Amino acid sequence: MKKLLYQFDTDPLPAVFDNVVGYDGGADQVCAYGGINAKNVGNLVEGAIFTRGPKDKKNTALFIGGGNLPEGEAVLAAVRAKFFDRFRVSVMFDCNGSNTTAAAAVAWLAHGRSLEGKRAVVLGGSGPVGQRAAVLLAREGAAVSITGRKLDVVQAACDSIKSRFGSVLTAIEATTNAERAAALNGAQIVLATGAAGITLLDANSWQDSATLELVADANASPPAGIAGVGISDRETISHGKTLFGPLGFGALKLALHRACIARLFERNDLVLDVQEIYAIAKTMVG
Repeated sequence: MKKLLYQFDTDPLPAVFDNVVGYDGGADQVCAYGGINAKNVGNLVEGAIFTRGPKDKKNTALFIGGGNLPEGEAVLAAVRAKFFDRFRVSVMFDCNGSNTTAAAAVAWLAHGRSLEGKRAVVLGGSGPVGQRAAVLLAREGAAVSITGRKLDVVQAACDSIKSRFGSVLTAIEATTNAERAAALNGAQIVLATGAAGITLLDANSWQDSATLELVADANASPPAGIAGVGISDRETISHGKTLFGPLGFGALKLALHRACIARLFERNDLVLDVQEIYAIAKTMVG
């Protein structure tokens, strides 16, 4: 019985990255569909759940990706609405790599230390990775703030997180390096998750901080999202802070993505979203 993975992408062209990792995670065949939304996904789901018998359904699985987090969440809800009784297959949700990237970053930040009571700031945090990382940091007991260029956009992200996960976050408008540096006053943790090619924080802004303990950058494309953080830093000590670069936790992100794909084929009723993926990450970190 072949292990079949159906990749549902909200973008017009399905991501090659997710396709490759699908195979590396153990799928015998990955069928990728682009332009998927909550209205057109139903027939595809029915094709997945009404074919194989009960004991063989675990060999069919779904992966939901794409660059738009709200659209992806709507697709996930539509997929789950089609499931009933034994007619279901396992599904993984990872729009724009948001869950696996955020889970890997926060798993390393929390590895061997408690984040309870710490203040954390997610720079450029209104995007998919930033939102998911903020949720996980809050679940670890941190008081979390998200920064962005437009307050209404950042506040909308905070409201969305509160509505879905119950976490109360603080929205901060910060359009310049100086404003982002000011947002770090009293913080122990900073994680940059902004768009590629933009430096969100100057080196001296974190190096001179009296309170910062953990500094992480998720941007793998030069220039660095946080100046002075090396792309391969992993628990590197500099200026009294512990640094994590995108490749430093990127190895865990890739291993985590593969491990989650493999788990989809162990049973037919798994739903791997941010909390489930983070739980797996914590067993793999270090």
